[in-house]
Amino acid sequence: MADTHFGSRQVPLEDKQALVDDVFHSVAPRYDLMNDLMSLGLHRAWKDALVTALDPAKTRPFALLDIAGGTGDVAMRAIAAGGEFTRATVCDINPDMLAVGRERAAAHHLGDAITFTEGNAEALPFADRSFDAVTIAFGIRNVPRIDVALAEAFRVLRIGGKFLCLEFSAVDVPGLDRLYDFYSFNVIPALGRAVTGDAESYRYLVESIRRFPKPEAFAAMLRAAGFRRVSYQQMTGGIVALHSGWRL
Repeated sequence: MADTHFGSRQVPLEDKQALVDDVFHSVAPRYDLMNDLMSLGLHRAWKDALVTALDPAKTRPFALLDIAGGTGDVAMRAIAAGGEFTRATVCDINPDMLAVGRERAAAHHLGDAITFTEGNAEALPFADRSFDAVTIAFGIRNVPRIDVALAEAFRVLRIGGKFLCLEFSAVDVPGLDRLYDFYSFNVIPALGRAVTGDAESYRYLVESIRRFPKPEAFAAMLRAAGFRRVSYQQMTGGIVALHSGWRL
């Protein structure tokens, strides 16, 4: 039986998804608040950079698939940036996160523009070549088999479609790395305990960042999945990276 990592633990591959699900069941109601607190609001700028790179069409139909975006944060930004024909489908494996997203979309009167679908990133419930773009923000590292998820993202993209992945990366500024580690392993779990009553879920999220492939290694995974013109841009001293690739 193959093993994989769940934070700093080795677990059977088949068990990881259930463990990740438990994390997000726990944190869903306060997920966006915790993002603000943990990143000091920077996650908003990072997601804005993703949507700028996405550049949804203004004058023609544009179909976006946002994977693991249950709360609708990226999808709502994309709708705001696009034209009247822009539509977003949010696919998330966690029903609690999707419930938050549906509520937010309804509050912003975006029910006609955003569809919320429960589904697994490793087996997307969509036809081949269905979307003009696929995004995933801070979700790919939680997928048990990243290579399978990348192959699925490639499958559902139309020819000429773009894939964008925003994910935590490796800090590349001397001194900032030690400060970042201290903040990650000491402050973030304490915030999680204070805000959600759950320190362990946030300890896992911190550990999962350290396990994620470095930017060049992840770029190689994108190329192996079939993407072309693969590139990445590191931001905020390497804390995050925005990866992109095209189906050509």
